Amino acid sequence: MNMVDCEGVSLASSCTKLPHSRSAEISKTPPPGAGPKGGGKMLAIRVHMLDDNITLFQVQAKAVGRVLFEQVCKQLHLLEADYFGLEYQDHSGIRYWLDLEKQLSRQVGLSLVEPLLHFCVKFYTPDPAQLEEEFTRYLFCLQIKRDLAQGHIQCNDNTAALMASYIVQAECGDYSADDYPDHTYLSSYKFVQHQDRELEKKIMDNHKKHIGQSPAEADLNLLETARRCELYGMKMHPAKDHEGVPLNLAVAHMGISVFQSYAKIYTFSWAKVRKISFKRKRFLIKLHPDGYGYYKDVVEFFFESRNECKNLWKKCVENHGFFRCNVVKRVPRQRTRVLSRGSSFRYSGKTQKQMVEFVRENYVKRQNFQRSQSFRQSSSVHSSVATNVGGSISARPLIPFGDNSIVSVSCGSMVHVGAEEGSQSRTFQPTTTTNQMTAPRHTLQDQHTIIADSGSASLNDSSMNARNTNYNHVLPQPPKLNGTILSSNSELYDDLKPHSETDGNENHKPEILEKETKKKKTTLDRAYFIGKELLMTERTYKRDLELINLWAREAFSSLLEEPNYMSQLLKLIDPIDDFHSALLKDMEYHFSSQENRSSYDTRLSDLFCNIVKQLHLYVDYIDSVKGVLHTLASNLSQGTFDVVYATFEKNKVCYLPLTLFILKPLQRLLHYSSLLDRVVDHFVSMNADCQDLDEAKSDLMTLNKKVSQVLADSENYVQLIELSRDLVCFEGKLIDDDRTFIRQGCLTKFSQKKGYQQRMFFLLSDMLIYCNLVGQKFKVHGQLPLRSLNLEEREDNPSPNSFTMYSEKRAITVCGSSQEEKNKWIKDISSAVEITKRDDAPSKTFFSLKCSNSADDVSEKDKNSNDATPQRSNTTVHVCWHRNTSVCLTDHISAAQNQLSGYLLRKFKNSNGWQKLWVVFTNFCLFFYKTYQDEAPLASLPLLGYSVTVPSPDDGITKEFVFKLQFKNHVYFFRAESQYTFDRWMEVIASATVHSQRNKSVNQELENNNITSP
Repeated sequence: MNMVDCEGVSLASSCTKLPHSRSAEISKTPPPGAGPKGGGKMLAIRVHMLDDNITLFQVQAKAVGRVLFEQVCKQLHLLEADYFGLEYQDHSGIRYWLDLEKQLSRQVGLSLVEPLLHFCVKFYTPDPAQLEEEFTRYLFCLQIKRDLAQGHIQCNDNTAALMASYIVQAECGDYSADDYPDHTYLSSYKFVQHQDRELEKKIMDNHKKHIGQSPAEADLNLLETARRCELYGMKMHPAKDHEGVPLNLAVAHMGISVFQSYAKIYTFSWAKVRKISFKRKRFLIKLHPDGYGYYKDVVEFFFESRNECKNLWKKCVENHGFFRCNVVKRVPRQRTRVLSRGSSFRYSGKTQKQMVEFVRENYVKRQNFQRSQSFRQSSSVHSSVATNVGGSISARPLIPFGDNSIVSVSCGSMVHVGAEEGSQSRTFQPTTTTNQMTAPRHTLQDQHTIIADSGSASLNDSSMNARNTNYNHVLPQPPKLNGTILSSNSELYDDLKPHSETDGNENHKPEILEKETKKKKTTLDRAYFIGKELLMTERTYKRDLELINLWAREAFSSLLEEPNYMSQLLKLIDPIDDFHSALLKDMEYHFSSQENRSSYDTRLSDLFCNIVKQLHLYVDYIDSVKGVLHTLASNLSQGTFDVVYATFEKNKVCYLPLTLFILKPLQRLLHYSSLLDRVVDHFVSMNADCQDLDEAKSDLMTLNKKVSQVLADSENYVQLIELSRDLVCFEGKLIDDDRTFIRQGCLTKFSQKKGYQQRMFFLLSDMLIYCNLVGQKFKVHGQLPLRSLNLEEREDNPSPNSFTMYSEKRAITVCGSSQEEKNKWIKDISSAVEITKRDDAPSKTFFSLKCSNSADDVSEKDKNSNDATPQRSNTTVHVCWHRNTSVCLTDHISAAQNQLSGYLLRKFKNSNGWQKLWVVFTNFCLFFYKTYQDEAPLASLPLLGYSVTVPSPDDGITKEFVFKLQFKNHVYFFRAESQYTFDRWMEVIASATVHSQRNKSVNQELENNNITSP
């Protein structure tokens, strides 16, 4: 996207690395570059800090703004400085950011008489976990506290009370009934403008729930809660539309938002914006053409003055540069111009990506810092105002709907922080860390690492530099709880464990009551975890929709003016994406605001009824998806489109082939149906009225009958498209409406000269193709028409798992990796041959091979030297090659109906620590993220060939809800949070272990452990 000023000068973003102010003592001499050599007028500038202290700085009037900003950052010992800025206000009340590249005496609206500036957060990060230093998070919290008090963050009383309670916990410590008998201890501080007794009582009630949270944990929980507010980071700029309607504009990380008063009415995402400009008082947003959800391609707003208009434009330039660009080139400003060609303003700081990299390279252990003391000091022994910086913590806010019972200490050791017996409470003492820029011990493997030769798995304990976060997992001494060492083996989910059995000497009545209570709790928990699965998978589905509607839209923007596959797809996906954006927001809000799990029943019913009412949005998509795939197949033969398409798939956010994302809406409808079945069964077990759900289920089943057939046909077509992209050295049309993909997998082909050699076989409805892997592509070595194919199992075959195929004048002997693999191939080939021979249709034209070399020889000159693309290496065809296995079309369709996402704990190999990860299971593969908000996976683990079981006694696993994944000598343990969640992960992962013997072992393990399918 281009940023242009009033004269149309392009402001395309990019930047060289600038010097950064590092932690240092305050210099008593003027910094270099403070002004011209001859000196100049000195200004005494007051800076209002975030803790409400005012600090005086002496700077020359002709010094550029960066000199003052760096002095402020040095005084604060601030490393992550580019998130912040200096703000000032002119005589008319307009607030400007200090231009770091312009002299102080030339700043628009800045008074040189007793100038006052405010040190503020400039770029509100959408993910507080990306803030590396605890001190930076503390400053962000001070900004949130100020925004809340000044009314910049508008939210309901429950959310306001929750955020205020985190502020109290961080500054005041644990709640104590002796110190705070009533809500009046909060009255001396104003958290919000409309604060009253009722709100203070809500704050106190929430404060009671935070016992044990350290200031750092409370800070992160505050940020996690605040970032979910609609007005997080939004600073309003009054304007009018072309009809004179008063509006407010605000710029943030996602784009430019339009408000009517404080109600958001539209957001212009950066991906949808082609160019922004201003001309005098007019602010112009130029959109990409066609299908972008807005009725005009140029949107115009009017401001009261040119300065206001340009002020917003400059903020847009900076936000776009910081959040959307990897690097922003620093262009020197023109000093002398006879005729002005517009503003020379450019964003001159680091981008967010550069900031993360810079902090990791320059991180040093910070000294303790003193927190502000807005409240009187708590007498609780659990609180501490002085904070030891460097400890690693994880957010566990009361909202959103999530895992409230766990928190990560020192990035690897997990401890329970739930209710304690009696009045005893827990607190964490943050651990200190040294410079962690070197590779730590327990980490995921490097970014999106895939299987190696001989099928070695991708998720290892070797070092990995996480993409967005300092992902260290050093395991220190277990933390102390009230002076007592807590073992790292402490139970994580005590609140989810079954109640203990009653003693034999108790009477019968209490035993019955306990069993009834346990049964009721389990039933209520089931509704809770069904709702949680709905929310977790909706988050993943929304991200998949955004990959097409935002990421792909931007990547293909230069091609959207012509009718093609992407323009068709975007028009279909846009209304679906809009609906699910609102749906996810509704889920996040309502599930998080529920106070007890029993209330989820009503909410689940309402949600599913709402989803079913919007099924009409999918009708056009279902009817048109085949046409979209046909258009894609034809567009891929066009050079320009194919290059853009392949380039986009190399983006790390595109963790699957793009064709698979096209099928996600169809797959989601089937998942809704599965979840709705579970909800109805739950209501029936509770003897609850579910008439509305029965009607919704009926409507969804009617639609899904069509969806199932369309999905099967589309899945077949997608496999042919991907196969045509993976095969080389042949001429002919592989994609055909009458051709069916049946099975793909690895067999060894016997040669008299070289013995058995590994080959990849593709069974289609009319031919059998065999290939060899060359680079990332499969070179076609030969093809066998099915109409003349015969099979034979001979006793003199070289191997017990081998069989011979005869086609016309050629005979090929192949061997499967097991008797099971052999039987699968024989069964599928025999069925396909029989159907082909019964078909009276004329034979299709077969391929002609480009290479005249022997089919068993691989010429070095034919090797593909293309750069490796992890996403392509992670597809099922490559996994089958490395794991020496096979999959069929039925397996792909089954995998489409067995997808799941959520948080799991992964056990470290060499310790008792557990690592919390956001895990997405799709396309036979586990993808690992730090949180659900991450754009790209940290690593992946293809599951074809793996077995899934429960741990044996020899594994030494004492935790509940743990399942074991194993392939040869590769073993992984993952831990779920509840029985329901454990059952669901076992169910969906078992669908990917395609070998029947392994599936039988899974079922046997489930039966032996009394685990029932949910």
